[in-house]
Amino acid sequence: MRTHGWGGRVPVNDAEARSRILAATRTTIDTRGAATSIADVARELGVTRQTVYRYFGSTDELLAATAVDAVDALLERMTVQLRGIEAPDVAVVEGLVAVLEELRRDDYVGLLLRADRVSAPIVGEFTSEIGRVFARSIIERMDVDWAGRGYSDADLEVIIEIVLRTLQSMVIDPGDPQRSVDDARGFIDAWAGAAVRAMAAGG
Repeated sequence: MRTHGWGGRVPVNDAEARSRILAATRTTIDTRGAATSIADVARELGVTRQTVYRYFGSTDELLAATAVDAVDALLERMTVQLRGIEAPDVAVVEGLVAVLEELRRDDYVGLLLRADRVSAPIVGEFTSEIGRVFARSIIERMDVDWAGRGYSDADLEVIIEIVLRTLQSMVIDPGDPQRSVDDARGFIDAWAGAAVRAMAAGG
């Protein structure tokens, strides 16, 4: 572990070093937004760029780690927004609408998915295991009695993939002009909502 800089307080281990780098990244994003780079974060910490590169191999890797670190807060906001929605199709549609709105506003998770940052590896991560864990967390936080509504565990795995692929598609191409929230809701209902309803009907 590099000991140079760190504002005179050297991290006691690598875990603390990573935590402080992520905290400095959030601070830098607050002021520089999408222009944030490893050099900016290094300056915020008072260390060399090489010190940051020891823990994160690129700016995108650093921003991705910052996004993962901020996911819990986003999920908590989602839980509040979806509270009381018990119909499976409505919950999925409102969940997708809420996630898309959160990503547009969120300074840490959403930053990585804005037009000037999206890349093939990032888009591919939507359907990775990390992406599935994120989608599963959303589904599990919904006030839906999935089993009571006739959905099996296999059905939920399909719904998780529907959620991920819908997000993936709408992040890659949000439309031009970008849909309003109401238009997005109607489109997502015709696409994902209809699929969830068909599953319940045995379609």
